[in-house]
Amino acid sequence: MNGTIIETKNLTKIYNGKIKAVSDLNLEIKEGEIYGLAGPNGAGKTTTINMLITRISPSGGTATVGGFDIGKNSLEVRKLIGVVPQDFTADEDLTGRENMMMVSQFYNVPKIKAQENCRNLLKLVELEEAADRLVRTYSGGMRKRLELIIGLVHEPKILFLDEPTLGLDVQTRIQMWNYVKEIQKRLNVTIILTSHYLEEIDELAARVSIIDHGKVLITGSPADLKTSLKGDIITITLSDEKSAQLMKTVPGALEVKDMGQNTVKIKVVNADESLPNIINFISQHELSTVRLTVQKPTLDEVFLEYTGRSIREEDGGSDARKLAINMRRARQ
Repeated sequence: MNGTIIETKNLTKIYNGKIKAVSDLNLEIKEGEIYGLAGPNGAGKTTTINMLITRISPSGGTATVGGFDIGKNSLEVRKLIGVVPQDFTADEDLTGRENMMMVSQFYNVPKIKAQENCRNLLKLVELEEAADRLVRTYSGGMRKRLELIIGLVHEPKILFLDEPTLGLDVQTRIQMWNYVKEIQKRLNVTIILTSHYLEEIDELAARVSIIDHGKVLITGSPADLKTSLKGDIITITLSDEKSAQLMKTVPGALEVKDMGQNTVKIKVVNADESLPNIINFISQHELSTVRLTVQKPTLDEVFLEYTGRSIREEDGGSDARKLAINMRRARQ
């Protein structure tokens, strides 16, 4: 595989003979990395993943997962992957440990090995004390952690995570991020992450592909994608209109926009390097500033730049629920 664990070549899915959900998609995912897929609702993320987990067959092109062709060797592919859907799938009338052992049986993991895996995974996400409690007594965060490790009981090489922190509060989400990082580090598992929280992909993914209308628009590390916007934004509000107009002549700016109310937005290559010069300009001309803020590019802005729209909360809605159902079926 030469370090590549998932590769698609011109992968295509056409519904009803005319609707292209995925069009000539080319991805190359390295073994052991966390790879993010971002896109608006209907972009083709769901269809792409459903093909990779062998839930549906492609209309054209090829894809290999762990060296196996998704069409010719679907059973081998399923043995290599773990799938963690957005929805809760654990049986509430069983304990956390019983749920894990039950899924282990689905994958024919020997009992002694399954028990060992359960102990190690429960410890990894700090659920040892709750392991023998009924799942119905778990908090939302605990259930998310349980779902995460249920997908790992059979020691998959690849883990698909669909919206792993949807609905969690900020503190619990950050805690989940730490667990995902630790799992990737300790188990060296390749993780495919879909999320409409772009800060989540920014935090976790080594690389990300932005998908829209079934095509990859751009791929790269979050840092490289943000750098591709070519500029930081320095926003300055001044005390009067004359001062604001003078700021339009500040040297070294890529672009200066008048935002009204004595405010200008200055686009620079690197705010860390340009800010001292801007402050010096303000001082030399004895301008009075009311407010000055610096904004580095975010993945949200990258997303807007390449798709022409913002990713919204509803992107984790019905489309994601369909994916969750499909992922649950693929696990069986």
